[in-house]
Formats: sequence, structure tokens, C-alpha cells
Amino acid sequence: MTGIEPVNDWTTDWDHHDPAWVNDPFPIWDDLRQRCPVAHTDRYNEGVWLPTRYEDLSAIAHNPAAFSSGHSGATAGGTRPRAKFPPIHLDPPEHAEIRRALLPFFSPKRIEAWKPAIEAHCRELASGLRECTDVDAAADYASHIPAAAIAAILGIPAADGDRFRGWIHALELGDNDPDTRDAMVAEMSEYFGAHIDDRIANGGDDLIAHALKIEIDGQRLDKETIQRILILQLIAGIDTTWGVLGASLWHLATHPADRDRLIAEPDLLPTAVEEFLRAFASVSLWRTVTEPTTIGGATMQPGDTIMMAFPAACRDPEVFEAADEVKIDRARNRHVAFGAGIHRCLGSNLARLELTTAIQTWLELIPNFELRTDRPVTWAEGAIRGPRSVPIRIISPSTA
Repeated sequence: MTGIEPVNDWTTDWDHHDPAWVNDPFPIWDDLRQRCPVAHTDRYNEGVWLPTRYEDLSAIAHNPAAFSSGHSGATAGGTRPRAKFPPIHLDPPEHAEIRRALLPFFSPKRIEAWKPAIEAHCRELASGLRECTDVDAAADYASHIPAAAIAAILGIPAADGDRFRGWIHALELGDNDPDTRDAMVAEMSEYFGAHIDDRIANGGDDLIAHALKIEIDGQRLDKETIQRILILQLIAGIDTTWGVLGASLWHLATHPADRDRLIAEPDLLPTAVEEFLRAFASVSLWRTVTEPTTIGGATMQPGDTIMMAFPAACRDPEVFEAADEVKIDRARNRHVAFGAGIHRCLGSNLARLELTTAIQTWLELIPNFELRTDRPVTWAEGAIRGPRSVPIRIISPSTA
């Protein structure tokens, strides 16, 4: 991040690109919940609100009439129109129609069929890394697994993974560099346009071919709408899981007791995954206020923008005991890592499968590892949180 003034008062001038937020937002959120549970900034759009409490975020998420998803995101220095990606940027009733059409592709049964391929990919990656001494758990492992999985579902080449990650990085910085963001959206549209043309000509059984068959009120979707649906599935399918998986391995590298317990008690892993999802929730979304309303003592007007910081809600001590501690056996865990309300994540089944399989495979093949202290852990900027680099040292590989 360059050329951005540091934050002096998080209650009136917060910035999700500030290094303090990027590297460790939890103390900031804790302070805001106590002093100013709904903060504000004029750095983006015409001003953006930031609710930090579970109760307030949940109320907004469950009231699409007053808080529209047809937003403009966040752009430094003023509002700038940006592309809308269905179904996440649609309001009822249009939202439900497209979401319902996509749901069969993300059903538990459909997702479970991908488990062998995901497991084989995780094993191939971990088997190669275990022969090394020093690796990057985020860049060399966590970033590849969701990229390959969503590529397979979409029917696009997994070999394009570096290209996908380049797009994600450009979009990550897009709040302060909208020209680059728009150029990346155009590039992705062209990429998927070519794949759509191929399916029209040759057919297929992937998500692209499925999207071409969707009908709303008896009409097929136009090409631009399908392109934007596919862009959303690619970006959301990679970036969010990459973040949680990388953070989970970062935690296990710095908490050997939790690592040893998961190896000794493999049945605990699904519970641990839910805790990793809560503690390292990665997704923040945006809403636009449509009618005068008050949330958490803050009076909002039509046209105002809200940052839906679900990671902050997942750390609310009013809802989660010892909220800033990672408890891999946490029994009661009503996290909102996948969002809440009508826009709850379409791919939650896939994300859980990837996280569980990736962590299980890693611990089987690389059970002994630690964080390197001579290299920094780096984190993504902006609305998606997660480590981009987790340098670790493998102490001794398993003989498995």
C-alpha cells in the first residue's frame, strides 16, 4: 500500500487498506465495539459505515429491503460505477431465481463427488512440499487447492491458476486503483467469453454449460450475465478458501498443541474447521442503504454504503466466549463466516470439503512444522482477509 494516509482515528476515519488493519485488525475491532460499534469513514465513496457487532451485522444481512446488495463496492475518493456479479449483487426477487438455478451444482451430493479429485490434488501438492525444508504454506499449498477445485467445476484449465491469482491480487487493490480493477474485469470477461463460445459450439457438463441452460421467466441468460456469474464463482471460490486455509496452517504452525491434538484426534477436525472458519473468517461484503434507518445508534440515509465485516462479527465477545482465542473443540459456534441471510455463501459445502481435506492431508504428510521467524507473514488487503505468505520450516517429514 502506497500513497495512503495512515489512520489517526478508527471511529471516524477507518481504512481497510491501512497496514494496521491488514496485519492485525482484531484489536481495532475490539476497540470499536466498545467505543463506537458503527464506525464511519469518508475515504471511500461518499462515506462508508462499518458495523462491528454480530447483532448489527446480522440485522442488516436479514433485511434486504432496507440494505440493498446492488452496491457500488468501495472506491477511494468517491463512488464509481462497477460491474455487478449475480447473484451476490442482486436483490429479491431476481436474486432467488439465479441462486436457485445455480444451487444444484453446489449441492452436498454434487460436491461430495469432487472429494477424490480434491484429495488427490492435496496429496500431490503436500507430497512434493514435504521433500523441502522451507516452504510457503499459503503460496505453495493453500492458494492452489481452491484454484484447482473451482477450475474443475467450471471446466477451465487448472494450469491457468497463476492467471487467476493475478486477477485476485488486482481486484484486492481495486478500491484504490479502480482503473486496474476494471481492466481485470474486462480481461476476465474476455476469458470466460471464449469458454462460453466453446460450450455453445461443443457442449459440456461443467458449470459453464449449466449456466447456458438457465432460464428466468422462460428466457435464457444473456452472455454478459453469464460472464459475470462465472467471474464471481471463480474469484469467490478461490480467494475466500485460500484465506481461511492459509490462516489455519499459520495457526497450526504457531500452536503445536493444537496440531498434535488434531493428529491424535482426527474426528475433531470438522469441529476445528468450523472454528478456523470463525476465527479466520475472510469475507466482507457491501450494502447500500435504501431507506432511513438506525443501526447500532448510527442513523443512515438512502445511498449510504455499509461494509459488512463478517470477520468482525465472528470475533464478537457478546456471542463467542473467549472470542479472540482459537478453540479447536468449540462446541457452540454460530459463526457467520459464510455470511448470513439470503446471500449466505453458495459454495459453503465446497469450502468445508476443501478445508477439511487440505488440512487432513497436510497433517498426515507434514505433521511437524513451524513458522519461520526470519520472514514475514503477509496478509491480503481490502475486503477479503487471509495470508498471502506463511513461511514455514518442515522439521521432519512423515514416513507415510
